[in-house]
Amino acid sequence: MNKNIHTFLGFESPYDEASIVVYGSPFDGTTSFRPGTRFAPAIMRQESYGLETYSPYLDMDIIEDAAIFDGGDLDLPFGNTERVLDMIHEYAQRVVSDEKVPVMIGGEHLVSYPAIKAVFEKYPDLHIVHFDAHTDLREDYMGERLSHATVIRRVWELVGDGRIYQFGIRSGEKVEFEWAKAHTSLTKFDCTGLDKAVESLKGKPVYVTIDLDILDPSVFPGTGTIEPGGITFKEMMSAIGMLKGLNIVGADVVELSPHYDQSGTSTAVACKVLRELLLAIACK
Repeated sequence: MNKNIHTFLGFESPYDEASIVVYGSPFDGTTSFRPGTRFAPAIMRQESYGLETYSPYLDMDIIEDAAIFDGGDLDLPFGNTERVLDMIHEYAQRVVSDEKVPVMIGGEHLVSYPAIKAVFEKYPDLHIVHFDAHTDLREDYMGERLSHATVIRRVWELVGDGRIYQFGIRSGEKVEFEWAKAHTSLTKFDCTGLDKAVESLKGKPVYVTIDLDILDPSVFPGTGTIEPGGITFKEMMSAIGMLKGLNIVGADVVELSPHYDQSGTSTAVACKVLRELLLAIACK
């Protein structure tokens, strides 16, 4: 593993010494509305240089308090979704086998599936904490089983009932909400009950997937499928803070489409969310 030259927040740890590995999956081949998430990893690295390494939320410095390696972006092919997923799985699998925590920058939400699969293969008792505006529980989308609209349904096929906690959900088909009642723990609109979920997850392996469109468009307009009625930035910071101390064995931040927000605000928000998530992981 060679260190990426253009790193997020100047991460300098060599691979062998790092406990956390950041990597990008620049793919948006199944995006159902506005594409562009494939540009997120590179732009987040570029814009991260305007972000302080110290977090006043968690009272930690990401350079001093965490050993993180940035492996850069995977060189993913266009037009071959299954090959893309295989490549992400292979990379995450290697990171996990080396006893490190893979943290992915997406990309659309489908990229979470192979990453979660790799982590699940090592931790069969894996639980998922899912922040999102959308259910992502469809059996298929326009006949395709592999889609960013089906990703959590595919994850459920791996982990089964009682292992997936969904927060902030405010969009999806009625059948998805009905299906969730029997198979996942789904909280509409906000993160109510996250504290109780965290308490129940202590000591268990956890994968955290953050679809940034959980945030209200007034905070985060730079995404492909905007859903009004989302949480505030402060609520997002509070939610991540609650994760501190969990055994987080994998994570991702997905669905930034930076060019839909020319102000750069959405990218700055995404960078800060990633910084806080990395620090929460380092706390375990």
